[in-house]
Amino acid sequence: MNWDFTEGNPFSSSSGNFLGQLDYLTKVLENSVPNIPAKVNQHDATLANSDDATPKLISTDPPYYDNIGYADLADFFYVWLRRSLQSIYPDLFSTLLVPKAQELVATPYRFDGSKQKAQAFFEEGLGKAFNRMHEISHADYPLTVYYAFKQAETDQKGKEDESIASTGWETMLEGLIKAGFSIGGTWPMRSELTGNLKKNVSALASSIVLVCRPRPTDAAKITRRQFLTELKRELPKALKTLQQGNVAPVDLAQASIGPGMAVFSQYAAVLENDGSPMRVRTALQLINQILDEFLTEQEGEFDGDTRWALTWFEQYQFEPGQYGDAETLSKAKNTSVQGMVDAGILEAKGGKVRLLKRSELKSDWNPNSDSRMPDWEIAQYLIHELDQKGEMGAAELLAKLGNRGEIARDLAYRLYSLCDRKGWAQEGIAYNSLVISWPEITRLASEFTQSEPVQSSLF
Repeated sequence: MNWDFTEGNPFSSSSGNFLGQLDYLTKVLENSVPNIPAKVNQHDATLANSDDATPKLISTDPPYYDNIGYADLADFFYVWLRRSLQSIYPDLFSTLLVPKAQELVATPYRFDGSKQKAQAFFEEGLGKAFNRMHEISHADYPLTVYYAFKQAETDQKGKEDESIASTGWETMLEGLIKAGFSIGGTWPMRSELTGNLKKNVSALASSIVLVCRPRPTDAAKITRRQFLTELKRELPKALKTLQQGNVAPVDLAQASIGPGMAVFSQYAAVLENDGSPMRVRTALQLINQILDEFLTEQEGEFDGDTRWALTWFEQYQFEPGQYGDAETLSKAKNTSVQGMVDAGILEAKGGKVRLLKRSELKSDWNPNSDSRMPDWEIAQYLIHELDQKGEMGAAELLAKLGNRGEIARDLAYRLYSLCDRKGWAQEGIAYNSLVISWPEITRLASEFTQSEPVQSSLF
C-alpha cells in the first residue's frame, strides 16, 4: 500500500472542496424517497441468520481478492471517529483499530507471509458466502454480482515454493460455479470514474454485472471438444452484440466472460481429454483466445492498406522500419508502399518507412476530395478531431464520411486490443475514447446531415 497526503483544499474546485461536497449531498436528498420503510441488518455472509427463512433478492459486490485493503484504509478514519463517537456508539467503537480477522481479503501478511494460506482463506470464505446465497436466494430473481477487476494472470512463488496462478475473476467464478450457480450473462454498467482511464488504460470504465441463476441438478457433462464447438458458435455472436451496444474496448474482455461462462457453467462439468473436469482458468483462457480470434478475423473487413497498417503498427507503432520489410508486407496485403504514401498514412524516405502520427495529418483534409481513403486514415482523422475539437468536431467529420465512418469504430476495438497487449497505455486511450464517444458523435453527425440544405428540382 502506498500512503500519500489525503488533505484536500476545501476552497478549491478540485475533489474534496466544500461546495462540491455540499452539492453532492443536496442532489441525493432532492432525489431520495424517504417515505419507504427500510430495515438494515449487518451480519457475516458465510453464517446462517435468523432472518434467512425469507427468500432474498441478492445483489452483491464481492471482495476483490487482494486488490483493495478496505480495513487497513479504514483505520485512518476510524481513529478519529472513535474519539468523537465512542460514547454514543460504544459497541461499534470498542476496539482500538478496525477489526480485520474476518475481512475476506487475500493478504499474505495476515498469514505469516504465506500466499497459499491467504488464498485458501479467501477461497474458503467466498465459497461459504456463495453457498449461503444459493440457499436463501429467491427462486424468481437472479443473483447479480458486480465486479470491476481487470483480468490479469500472475505466476508467483510462495514460501512453499509452489506456483500460484490466480486471478480475482477465476476465484470468484470458481466460487459461484461450485456453489451451484450458472452465469447467464454479463453486461458493463458505468460505475467507475472515467478520469481514472487517463492515468491507466488498464482501469475499467465500468463494473461488470454477472447475472446468475441456480444450475439444474440434472445438468449434463460435455467434453472439451463439445465445449469449444459451442463456444465458437455462441461467443462471436455475443461479441458482435457487445460491440453494437458500444461496450468500451477497455471493458470488452471482461464483458465477454459472461457469454463465454454461460456456455461453460450451464453444464455439470466440462471434461478434459483425461476425464478430469476443466478448470475455470482454462475456460477463461479459451474465451480470451476466441475473443482475440474474433478481433483478428474482423481485419478481413478492412481494406488492404488498413490491414498492412495494423500489422506494421503492431510491430513498430509509429517508429520507422526497414523499407524492404514494408515492401514485402505490402505484397502480402495486396497493396503498395507508394500507394499508402499517396493515401497520406505513410512516410517513406532514406530506406525507412513509418506510419504518420495523428499530429502529422493534414489540417485541411477533405474526405470528399480524397480518392484513396483507407479505413486506417478515417479512424485516425476521427480521433484527431475528437482530441482537438471534441465530439462536435468529430461529428462534423463523420457527417462528411457517410457510411464509411462506421467501420472506424470496429477498427478502434482492434487497435485497442493491440495497444493493451503491447502495454501502450496512452495510445490505447485514444481508441477507447473514440468508442466511448461514438453514440454522441453519431447523434451529432445525424443533426449535421439533417441540417444540410437540399437542392430541389425545378420543373
